[in-house]
Amino acid sequence: MQPRTSDDGLNPVFCTIVPPHVLDKLSHSGDPRLADPARRTLEADGLRRDRRRLTALAAAPATPTAGAVPSKPHRTLYDCENGTSLPGTKVRGEGDKPTSDASVNRAYAGLGATFELLLSAYGRSSIDGKGLPLIGSVHYGHEYNNAFFDGEQMVFGDGDGEIFLDFTYAIDVIAHELAHGLTQYTANLRYEGQPGALNESVSDVFGSLVKQYSLGQSAEQADWLIGAGLLAPRVSGDALRSMKAPGTAYDDDVLGKDPQPASMEEYVETEEDNGGVHINSGIPNRAFYLLANALGGNAWERAGQIWFDVLTGGELTANADFAQFARLTVAAAGSRFGERGEKEAVLKAWSEVGVPTAE
Repeated sequence: MQPRTSDDGLNPVFCTIVPPHVLDKLSHSGDPRLADPARRTLEADGLRRDRRRLTALAAAPATPTAGAVPSKPHRTLYDCENGTSLPGTKVRGEGDKPTSDASVNRAYAGLGATFELLLSAYGRSSIDGKGLPLIGSVHYGHEYNNAFFDGEQMVFGDGDGEIFLDFTYAIDVIAHELAHGLTQYTANLRYEGQPGALNESVSDVFGSLVKQYSLGQSAEQADWLIGAGLLAPRVSGDALRSMKAPGTAYDDDVLGKDPQPASMEEYVETEEDNGGVHINSGIPNRAFYLLANALGGNAWERAGQIWFDVLTGGELTANADFAQFARLTVAAAGSRFGERGEKEAVLKAWSEVGVPTAE
């Protein structure tokens, strides 16, 4: 994502849940059942990414401005019927009864759960703070191995059934992609290098928090996995990423081994994936896990509040690196909770992953 313009316009990008390096690995498989869907997905993602660069919004989409800020979500679900024209055919609106399509109903519930966490825990109405309508499209493409947020709406593929299953299965994936919109409307972190890895990490954090909130789980009870339930039975792995133990989510003959580092000592320098945004996000992810685990209780209440305060506080720049983000979390913990254990826990969490917090 590019920094805000002088008139506070936004330049949203195309953000996917499955990293390009995973799809690239699959595309080189000798098994066409694995390679062909991966190649089609990469091609489709490339076209969407290029289109987003050309047609990025110059300003935020229109949102409700009259009257009170909405306290309930406004969701609309569409069916692409395995095509690629968005948004597709409308199949469920806000307040409508569940349909016979489980993918539609799961997406509807996931969008609602994300809205509910933001409102209940942080007093924010939708991702823009003004009740922005939430749009989702299911059954995108043929064996499409991804889900994405394109700056305007959510889109979910069905997966190929060999490596990935229906992308609406994981509520944290739905929330992760929608959280890219939250970042778009707040810090607007540039989608490259360390700010891009922070962008991805923030989405993992709020994706995990929505999952924990919806399940009523404490930090200790949570699995801290992103995308659990997405991998098909043949895959040796638990999820796409692990916030608790980056680098351990999967180790598969076809997918390879999870490349995420758990500390700055293992930071990956690469030009791929916008400078490793899906890889190095493991470092701030683990910092958040360590903080939430140290504080105990519900992760969205204190650890999540600190991250939310930084994201929405106005001091986080679009080009922020890990160290700037870390310093702001320390300051936010002090402002929110005073000189209590929260601030010390934040300092310790970043220290354990090797990110400095001193100026």
